[in-house]
Amino acid sequence: MSKFHHMTIAGHERDLPLCPLNDKLDIAGFVMFSDVELTVDAAKELLKKAPEFDVILTAESKGIPLAYEMARQSGKNYVVARKALKLYMVNPKEVDVKSITTAKQQKLYVDEFDYARLNGKKVLIVDDVISTGESLAALESLLKFTNSNIVGKCAVLAEGDAAKRTDIFFLEELPLFPHN
Repeated sequence: MSKFHHMTIAGHERDLPLCPLNDKLDIAGFVMFSDVELTVDAAKELLKKAPEFDVILTAESKGIPLAYEMARQSGKNYVVARKALKLYMVNPKEVDVKSITTAKQQKLYVDEFDYARLNGKKVLIVDDVISTGESLAALESLLKFTNSNIVGKCAVLAEGDAAKRTDIFFLEELPLFPHN
């Protein structure tokens, strides 16, 4: 029997499946893919909280729908840090990232064309969920190759202790689910 966490996100009620992280802890699975209604409204609410920015940066892949929609609504561009090298990438820079929902360490890549889009700009970092902060830290590391200014870091949900952070903004707090 599956267990769920019921919550309201950007005015929409959703049941998030509980997923075992390890033998002591479950996390609620939040995936925005295919949820257009939620993505549109979450983007709208985050933009209300966002400082002035020039470009959005997100990591592949779950942050892409949100970054796209925030870019569409704001009329600004967005850049995606890719998880794999692509043939079209010229002089890519890379950083390591270890996400709570991924079994192994990964890399994020941005090439010189995207660096040109970021260089000297006010950057808003966007993700679907902030938990350990590892993805944010990796995106911040990628920006060290540019002369950009991070003006904000946001997500739809802040999970566990991330909700206590003062350097991010988000729409809802997502609890952790320890086993009893």
